[in-house]
Amino acid sequence: MLCLLLPFRTDKRPIIVKVQQYIKTKTVTDNLSMLKSWLALAVCMLFSISGYAQQNSLSRVSAAERSDGKGYVIRYHLTEEADSFRVFQPTTDLIQMTLYGESIDTTDVTLAGSNSVFDDISFHDIPFGIGVDIYLPDSTYFKAKSYPDGNSDDLLLALTYAEREDIAYLTEGLDPVIWPRLSNDDDDMLVGTNRNIQNVSSREYSDNTYNRVKNKMKFDVVVIDPGHGGKDVGAIGYKGVQEKGIVLNIAKKVGGYIKEYLPEVKVVYTRDDDTFIDLEQRGPMANKAEGDLFVSIHANKFHNKYPHGTETYFLGLEKSKSALEVMKRENNVINGDDFDPDKVLSPEELLVYELQNSGYIATSEKLAGMVENQFSDRAQRKSRGVKQGRLVVLYQASMPAILVETGFLSNPSEQRFLSSDYGQSIIASAIFRAIRNYKEEYEKSQHFNTN
Repeated sequence: MLCLLLPFRTDKRPIIVKVQQYIKTKTVTDNLSMLKSWLALAVCMLFSISGYAQQNSLSRVSAAERSDGKGYVIRYHLTEEADSFRVFQPTTDLIQMTLYGESIDTTDVTLAGSNSVFDDISFHDIPFGIGVDIYLPDSTYFKAKSYPDGNSDDLLLALTYAEREDIAYLTEGLDPVIWPRLSNDDDDMLVGTNRNIQNVSSREYSDNTYNRVKNKMKFDVVVIDPGHGGKDVGAIGYKGVQEKGIVLNIAKKVGGYIKEYLPEVKVVYTRDDDTFIDLEQRGPMANKAEGDLFVSIHANKFHNKYPHGTETYFLGLEKSKSALEVMKRENNVINGDDFDPDKVLSPEELLVYELQNSGYIATSEKLAGMVENQFSDRAQRKSRGVKQGRLVVLYQASMPAILVETGFLSNPSEQRFLSSDYGQSIIASAIFRAIRNYKEEYEKSQHFNTN
């Protein structure tokens, strides 16, 4: 039994110490009788340690110029040979690969070699292997071919210089692989599939539920606020992608899902085209529409490409530097370069808001948690959690109000995801589910309190 357990322990020393202590308590005769068991234990430990050493991992990715001067070679340093591999080049600036093999670990992978070969490399877990995105510089074009190294377990990717026109012709009409599609069932992430909406609706949101709350206080208006717009482009991310267009697309998808699956709920947009709307006008627009919920949709950015994931904000004092930076950026449209966060919303103003609006801050925090749970559990996105911020757009709305940062446009992989129709549908589906679940809880509470 002990031999069977050993391969699952990362620290063998406690076992050795316990055995040694046990031996000291026995007689010489007893020790002689234990010799065979002790030797068997040692053999088990050797096999266990050997098994750990053989676990395949990708420790390093290096790049070097080819000896013929026609391009570069990227080397994947593997501890075991990959079972198989594929190369796909969907755009002029992206090469994608799949490396198949059991438990390929990319936790501690490092990059080495010429920085001129690629802008970035990212890794994604997929069934039975890993997916790799290699982002190329704008000014360099390659044809890609992969093959195993004859002298090691490494995998090589040969990049050969090519003309832009040739690569554009080869990639015309192709779409990049969205790795989450390989790791997750679309029915678990997208709105509109039989298992996801039709069955769930019949099970959780049946007509009986709506009949119970008929003629009661209803949840029937959702205000959706696509951030920025017009002259205010918002965050400018990788490859110059602008926030205002992406969040407008996501907002319309959220509104479309509400109209289709919650037809009794009216959807009001603060903007439905590329129009500039001042921050201080958005909340009053929601109040005029007598909204039951205000959802402002945005995309994040950072000064480097590494941060990624979603964040959802409710009104309150910032508790982290990153939250303060988001507050500054999202409020910046008011005062431009003269922005002073201390003059926007004071702690006293937040207190007055909470007193005047009977607990909306607490309700907003709960809703923000529901959104982040959907991102993490169903949409399979990295959640950076629920955060607070002195956000003017939320302060002006007299209703539960949240601001959703859907991801980082400064991260190449996340920018591609958010720029794709599929990625926008995944994000919109998650937001919709949270709204739907919040609506059900709200109406149940109203039904309970009125009896």
